[in-house]
Amino acid sequence: MKVDELRELEEDQLGDRMRAARRELYELRFKHAVGQLENSSQIAKVRHDIARIMTVLSERELGLFTSPPRGEAGASAPGGAIKASRAVDEGFEPEEPAQEPEAVAPIEETPKPKRPRKAKTEEKS
Repeated sequence: MKVDELRELEEDQLGDRMRAARRELYELRFKHAVGQLENSSQIAKVRHDIARIMTVLSERELGLFTSPPRGEAGASAPGGAIKASRAVDEGFEPEEPAQEPEAVAPIEETPKPKRPRKAKTEEKS
């Protein structure tokens, strides 16, 4: 499953894929626990798929990448994410110029007081 394919899906389809991937991960973990899983790399693949889906969902939430209308190549064209993020950043100016942190005086370390040694007691035998 590629990110470009996921970006073309609707949110409800992404939700369905997320549920299916989480269910598959659950089943793979269970098989691994009981020793029935032959290829443990499947767990990593499913985890990566879940991460890709979550990335696409968070991109849409933040407005970094919008889903294109059906049949058109908009944001899914190469460089579409860059165009969308530039549109968000246009006109952004910080309210106040960044201030340099104030100089902090170094803390003078005081030596720890030494504990007196206990006197050795002679044992009577």
